[in-house]
Amino acid sequence: MTTIAFIRHGVTDWNLEARAQGQSDIPLNEEGLLQAKTLGRRFAGEEWDTVYSSDLSRAKVTAEVIGNVLNLPVQTDERLRELHWGDMEGTNEEERIERWGEHWRDLDLHFEKEENILTRIKSFTDQITHRHPDGRVIVVSHGALLNDMFTYLLEDYERCRFGNTSVSIFKFVNNKWEVKLLNCSAHLETMEGRKI
Repeated sequence: MTTIAFIRHGVTDWNLEARAQGQSDIPLNEEGLLQAKTLGRRFAGEEWDTVYSSDLSRAKVTAEVIGNVLNLPVQTDERLRELHWGDMEGTNEEERIERWGEHWRDLDLHFEKEENILTRIKSFTDQITHRHPDGRVIVVSHGALLNDMFTYLLEDYERCRFGNTSVSIFKFVNNKWEVKLLNCSAHLETMEGRKI
């Protein structure tokens, strides 16, 4: 039985500005680093076998904080990158309307093709279940990719907005994925007014 803790990276300035990050390599801001440290404490004392991460720095740094707590190296994997948003990357909604009009969603802005996204997801999850059939694996990635990942893994998944550093735990039992925890950010409740 493979267990995976899927995590969205900590917050960045572009998150706060509602800019499409996609595969632009935007770093964690100060709050994002605090979130990552708080998340690391959540995993303290737990037993995990390995940590995988997108190679984009906002995910990688989040993963490295967890890896340091668990004394595990982080293995980066390009398949865990966020979706590529093409011409939209770096823009917010107001700028998109100004640039392309209110119906910008109907235009071809060179987004990553769905078949490529599904190939990445299938390849990664198949490899993890094969490589870690009885393992406990942490995966740090990005919100849109996690939504597509969970849509692929589950029969009746309803897409959601993942909080920064949220944790979702899945188990692969009898060739089927089961959700044990979804989009949990309870650890961030300890962050307010406290020096981390």
